[in-house]
Amino acid sequence: MKKLITFLLLMGFSISKACEACNLQQPKITRNLTHGTGPDNNWDWFIVGFIVLITIYTLVYSLKYLLKPGEKDKSHIKYRFIE
Repeated sequence: MKKLITFLLLMGFSISKACEACNLQQPKITRNLTHGTGPDNNWDWFIVGFIVLITIYTLVYSLKYLLKPGEKDKSHIKYRFIE
């Protein structure tokens, strides 16, 4: 079962490439990643970069508070449900 899942995941990653017609329309940085036309102007790149920063910020803080919540107060609301 483990081998089957690994095989399917590897096949999924190898198949999920953009087609040749879309590769010609993409800039170098996004070539082979997506279908359709690439960003048209610098504002599109700014928006993409801003969204990437928000995503990384959210990921870092979600992992931080998931791994080390840091709440030690015994009157915190979470202790009403834990005990």
